[in-house]
Amino acid sequence: MNVSVDGAELFYSTRGRGPVCLFLCSMGTKPHEWLTRPPLSDLFRFVYVDLRGSGLSTGEPSQLTFDVLAGDLEAVRQDVGAERVVVLGYSILGALAIEYGRRRPVSVSHVITAGVPPFGDLRRMLAESTAFFEADASEERRRILKENLAKLPPGSSPGQSLLAQTPMRFFDPRFDATPMIALAIPRPLFFQHLLGPLTDSWDVRQGSSTSRLPIFLAHGRYDYIVPHTLWNGIAESLPNATFRLFDRSGHQPFFEEPERFTRAVTEWMEGAGGE
Repeated sequence: MNVSVDGAELFYSTRGRGPVCLFLCSMGTKPHEWLTRPPLSDLFRFVYVDLRGSGLSTGEPSQLTFDVLAGDLEAVRQDVGAERVVVLGYSILGALAIEYGRRRPVSVSHVITAGVPPFGDLRRMLAESTAFFEADASEERRRILKENLAKLPPGSSPGQSLLAQTPMRFFDPRFDATPMIALAIPRPLFFQHLLGPLTDSWDVRQGSSTSRLPIFLAHGRYDYIVPHTLWNGIAESLPNATFRLFDRSGHQPFFEEPERFTRAVTEWMEGAGGE
């Protein structure tokens, strides 16, 4: 499905029943649909949204700001006929989910994130994730990563590089994520903007004191891309934020531990963390 907004055609797909949850997508909706497994896929009516300039959506990525994002997602929310929505953002897209919720508190009831960093400074994040991997990863995990990187051909595609990083991204260091990568629609200009101008100065603490938005922060114990340790001393300082660590997950706990993730989200939404 498509919705027109401010010179862009935003593509989205839907699946499931229940409360509407906008699932923010950066590489096409199909990889994110593939990552959404039962029972999580049965909890919501998921609306997978290709953000402006990504996937099958049109528009100039450089025009995407947090305010433009909020307007785009409002158009999708209205198009699916939802009065209020839950928003789910994975990895750095969690920052966008949080900012949409902060800008549209009447439209957003809850924000769910997975593997989101508390800041967007990539240089700092890379330094801290590398240090955490070297200090924490098992000898086997380090060996597999070294072997994977050594096998990368010159001029490797982003997909090939992501697969090589499996020991840093998944609980199982030998997990085969090839089916997910095969579904991806790469849009390099979008990622350059997403990981650069859009989020490089973002910090979750900015503007947090005036927001009562319920935020669920899910992290994997074996996430070496965005280590859970980045959140030390930060999560507890945010009003109405709930941090959960998943012991058998890497960068995507909603995929690797879907039963536990779904149970934790359900309890959070029904309890003090939700509205």
